[in-house]
Amino acid sequence: MKFPVDFKEKYTNLLGEDAPAFFEGLQTEPVKAFRVNPLKENYENIDYALDRPVPYVPTGFYGSVSGKSLDHQTGYVYSQEPSAMYVAEVGDIQPGEVILDLCAAPGGKSTQIATKLAGQGLLVSNEINRKRAGILAENIERIGATNVVILNESPQALAQKITNYFDKIFVDAPCSGEGMFRKDPDAIKYWHKDYPAECAARQREILIETMKMLKPGGQLIYSTCTFAPEEDEQIIEWLMENYELELVPVKKYAGMDSGFPRFAADNMEMVKAVRLFPHHFKGEGHFIARLQDKREPISNGGGNDSKKNRKKKRVTSVFRNLSKEEEKLWKDFEKEVFNRQLFNADSLRCWGDQLFYYSNKWPNIEELKFVKPGFQVGVFKKKRFEPAYGLALAIKSSDVLRIIDVTKTEWAEYVSGNIISLVDTQLKKGWYVLRCDGKLFAFAKLVNGTLKNFFPKGLRFTV
Repeated sequence: MKFPVDFKEKYTNLLGEDAPAFFEGLQTEPVKAFRVNPLKENYENIDYALDRPVPYVPTGFYGSVSGKSLDHQTGYVYSQEPSAMYVAEVGDIQPGEVILDLCAAPGGKSTQIATKLAGQGLLVSNEINRKRAGILAENIERIGATNVVILNESPQALAQKITNYFDKIFVDAPCSGEGMFRKDPDAIKYWHKDYPAECAARQREILIETMKMLKPGGQLIYSTCTFAPEEDEQIIEWLMENYELELVPVKKYAGMDSGFPRFAADNMEMVKAVRLFPHHFKGEGHFIARLQDKREPISNGGGNDSKKNRKKKRVTSVFRNLSKEEEKLWKDFEKEVFNRQLFNADSLRCWGDQLFYYSNKWPNIEELKFVKPGFQVGVFKKKRFEPAYGLALAIKSSDVLRIIDVTKTEWAEYVSGNIISLVDTQLKKGWYVLRCDGKLFAFAKLVNGTLKNFFPKGLRFTV
């Protein structure tokens, strides 16, 4: 790998005698890892070895996974670089919290946060790039979380509509990407000596909007995948100078470095942050800081549900309540396939013909651009209800009355778009949940001994 001359000169000066090892570390092979998903039943029942745990992530393990495996398709595993795994751990997520992941794609932090929320509270996952927001939505869908809203907004637009609301906000800021050089050598092409300063200016703009959305007494978890002091310690110093924030010490594990006071006017508070260097630590370059808001906490949670907004919502709502016919179609399907009520009726609403779960305790997002306005339950089509793919990934076997177990070969046929013919022709026609190796993976409709394929066309793949 050939580094820019200015990059080598910069870090030779900054790191001194540690610089040769630093440059050598950037030349070594990237480390691969994955997480298991506690939202799934028997979540450690996977085909990947769990004998190399990541010491600072209870659900993390070293090793690589295939995107075409049953474990990946059903959301039992998520491939994630081991340094990036530590960001969500630093946040100390508690079930029931209301959290914003502001720069969320492709979804590593969001999927990890969602599993820690354990179905309680709310995660708002935002990504400004529409294409990347689509990838984020696919990853969230696969893990089976029902309490996630996926937005496609700028921080400025988001802050205009939701203020003083979130218990915790994660900002994995767009950065110069120096920590990703060995994993993504193309990142070197974008780097020039002024690039970190340009990124720092954009980061400050993002953080100005972020602070409008943070609930007084909340926490901000700031991270980058760069080594640049301009984007790391100096951004934290700027935050502490301009807002009522204080650093919370981040626990350090073997190979992790403290933030460098000398990078921020000898501010000793910086040792509370953490730096991850590839020549000291088994992972890519990262910087993480956790900041506590010192303002007096408020009890109402802020948000955007003012009387004015509620009145406007009744007039211009893009969502609607279910019609009596739609309500009956959903209840008939629910009674046919499940042994319990899955969602409270007052938290179900339609966007066009699509049925979503969206808790009435969550904020009004109708004037924001979204990809998934809640959890998609299904769609109404010509006097019938068709379940969403993600619904099969969000339920457990104990919820289901109608399950059909299939072989790995049949699973491979189904995810590639083919039908499955059954030997047992005595089963009643209608909807079933398909299961392979104990993992629920899709819905199918049984007609004349054949399981009709409803695996989403855009997600089909050949094993």
